[in-house]
Amino acid sequence: MLDQLKQLAIQKLGERMLSNSLGAAATSEAASEGAGSLIDTIKEKISGGQIDQVKDLFSQEGESLENNGIFQNVQGKIAEILQAKGMSAEEAQQEAQNTAPDVLNGIKEKFASNDEADGAFSLEGLAGLLGGNTGDLLNKAKSLLG
Repeated sequence: MLDQLKQLAIQKLGERMLSNSLGAAATSEAASEGAGSLIDTIKEKISGGQIDQVKDLFSQEGESLENNGIFQNVQGKIAEILQAKGMSAEEAQQEAQNTAPDVLNGIKEKFASNDEADGAFSLEGLAGLLGGNTGDLLNKAKSLLG
């Protein structure tokens, strides 16, 4: 599921950032790095036993995005990535504030969808990454996440 989530995030970030001041290559790199940051953050939370924060990020009933630690982390990382690609700090921050909520809300829609094509995106699947007893938690997460 995490590979599919990463590909979706790359796609959404790329679409959302098309009109920025960076060239196409830098925008594509930034989208890929931003998606990687999202997946890395999710892996950290899952392996740390903080599945509720991940579920809240993709749940329709979860806390608002702005209050979610994963969202805040990813938004900050996107700003850093864009700045590293050549944007001014102010422009990168603005782009991250405009991009991150749309991207994560688009991903959230996949988790809420009843469409068969979106079946890979499920909150139960996220919880399933943990399953088992607490003693198996880290081993299971490590084996599933590579």
